Amino acid sequence: MPFPFNPWFHKVGGMTVSRRIMTGLAWVLVLTGAHAWGLDEPLPQLSPEMMAKAAQDDTFSVPMPGELLAALNKQGKPNWQAQYRAPIPTTYTSRPQIALNLGGLIADGYLAVEAEDAQQVKNIGKDILTLSKTLGINQNVLRRGKSIEDFAENNEWSTLKEELEATQNEVKLAMNEQHDEELTTLVTLGGWIRGTEAVSGWIANNYTGPEARLLRQPAVVELLRKKLDALPDKTKQDELVKGLDGRLKTIQAMVSFPPDQTPSQADVKKLADAATDLITRITSTK
Repeated sequence: MPFPFNPWFHKVGGMTVSRRIMTGLAWVLVLTGAHAWGLDEPLPQLSPEMMAKAAQDDTFSVPMPGELLAALNKQGKPNWQAQYRAPIPTTYTSRPQIALNLGGLIADGYLAVEAEDAQQVKNIGKDILTLSKTLGINQNVLRRGKSIEDFAENNEWSTLKEELEATQNEVKLAMNEQHDEELTTLVTLGGWIRGTEAVSGWIANNYTGPEARLLRQPAVVELLRKKLDALPDKTKQDELVKGLDGRLKTIQAMVSFPPDQTPSQADVKKLADAATDLITRITSTK
């Protein structure tokens, strides 16, 4: 059954997919730059064959916040800085928690780029680097890209967005080679939750009906819950992971309103609060 229309999705090769989630992991290399890793030799661009293979391998595609941010930007220029949050800890020892928070930082990165905030982009980049090193991101992938200082200090925001999109396929290939499918799921989930928190928070404070309707995404949450259920038993027994599905089920009900219905401002506020509650749990060090 095809997904209902939603700006989070688009068609690629006859399949309904999003810009691939691993675009987000490209933040690891673009935000921090090859120099930060001591990897100064540039890599060649991906060939069309490699790009095609990455697309074929991408069996789990959930949108990153950048796509909904772009949809909202068509309505005006939101003040995305109002949706920033305080810096999160980067000393987690649990790999599932690291992956979830890496996804959240990726969402923060998209907010900073949309806000064209160079210093915030750099700050987030440092945190992404710290968490990514813990997960053992492939250094051949990290060698790709240009230092964030070049993009941010020269206000090359369009170039940065293009680089993220161009890099997504290679990052996806690298994660597949590392057999980190479970971490990919959690990075995806963390990014989606943080993005939903930021977007619903902005809409709740600047309410309009058309923008509120953009929050309808039942198929996205259904995909996330199915993928969460398919995690290895060891991962599902993690204390943090065990509490995710119940909260996702609550959020799913909030974003599953009928296509011809517009959620009220109070409804959007409830969604934002639910997402914030889950983000608080994900970032907690207790």
